[in-house]
Amino acid sequence: MDQREAVRRTVLARDPVDDAERESIARFVELYDRLDDPFDEHADPVHVTGSAIVVGRRGVVLHRHKRLGIWLQPGGHVDPGESPAEASLREAREETGLDVRFAGEDPELVHVDVHPGPRGHTHLDLRYLLTAPPVEPTPGEDESPDVRWFGWEEAMSLVDARLAAALAAIRDSLGAGRAACDDEATHGGSA
Repeated sequence: MDQREAVRRTVLARDPVDDAERESIARFVELYDRLDDPFDEHADPVHVTGSAIVVGRRGVVLHRHKRLGIWLQPGGHVDPGESPAEASLREAREETGLDVRFAGEDPELVHVDVHPGPRGHTHLDLRYLLTAPPVEPTPGEDESPDVRWFGWEEAMSLVDARLAAALAAIRDSLGAGRAACDDEATHGGSA
């Protein structure tokens, strides 16, 4: 199966966290199916992006977007030859400087959100669960310097309602201690 069909199936298989995500999944498929190259940001103002929900023992990592001035998850455009999951990993590493990894053996899609992007674009955003060791973020020189760990409740109070719903569902699914266990398992213990 090619990447295009794999992404479509993964999105359709999502169990939405709320009505907003349910609507985003329907809108994602509607827009995605009409695109010639859904992963190329230059082919159409509507395109797929890959984001990372980065968690660990310290909570959740957010960054303040340089242009928008709001706190959100790391993420961005899909580079040629890259999957949305790979884009989420690359973008999270660039934007946080953390040694992020997928939370499991395979990338786990944990949220779908369709939203307006800069320059009149529409982002079909696929959000994947990543873990990071409990160290301070060190974003790249060209990235927002405002990157940090937040406790779950504080993170949810800073972001838009759609991302807050995703964070609440992830926190609940991780349960007490799973994030720390995943962090230790994927990063070789505490830092």
